[in-house]
Amino acid sequence: MSGRAVLAQARLETRLLLRSSESLLVTLGIPLGVLVFFSLVPVLPTGDSDAVTFLVPGVLALSATATGLVASAIQTAYERKSGALKLLGATPLGRRGFVAAKLASVLGVLLVQTVLVLGLALGLLGWRPDGGFVGIAFAVPTVLLVGLVMASLGLLLAGTLTAELTTAVSNALFLVLLMLGGVAVEPDVLPDALAAVGAASPLGAAVLALRALLDAAPGELAALATLAGWGIVGTAFTVRTFRWEA
Repeated sequence: MSGRAVLAQARLETRLLLRSSESLLVTLGIPLGVLVFFSLVPVLPTGDSDAVTFLVPGVLALSATATGLVASAIQTAYERKSGALKLLGATPLGRRGFVAAKLASVLGVLLVQTVLVLGLALGLLGWRPDGGFVGIAFAVPTVLLVGLVMASLGLLLAGTLTAELTTAVSNALFLVLLMLGGVAVEPDVLPDALAAVGAASPLGAAVLALRALLDAAPGELAALATLAGWGIVGTAFTVRTFRWEA
């Protein structure tokens, strides 16, 4: 496995990820649409925060979920179905190189998403986080960490389920996490049981961590610990169960 081969495969994976109109809708259209629409139309129960301040942390976490858990998982599942993963495993790139390229692709796309979300919020929506640029500086690597955690869970689905079932399950999880993870609804308005489930979910933990960093509030360490736990569990199960052939 050479670094040049990994970079070449990462570029290919990125092109494949962004070539599909469905992937573009999930990775860019939905997160940016949520941010703009609900910032301008005050219909969400955002508590004491203004809409854009409430939405930015959730939209950043949602972007990582869209790319790592949904788009990347579906793409990998169909690569496995077509036999492409089996062929790649026999090339000099190797299986480790493929996984490294896949993660590099997710991080590259997510970095673009993060820049777009932050630029839109700061430049057009008048967002000024209490944490200032220090909070933003810490939030960016946190978003990339969220992307890696979501990618581990996405690969877990793609490596164990059929392509069709991966598509259905990843999209269903995306919707459930969107409703319970504190992206568009303040957790305080949910029943206690659902709020607890949302806070313990990977998206909920990501939102809590990013909100604490950007709002200069306490609680980011506990949320990051929960997020890291999901990453460890997702990676361990993926390594143990991933099948390279459908």
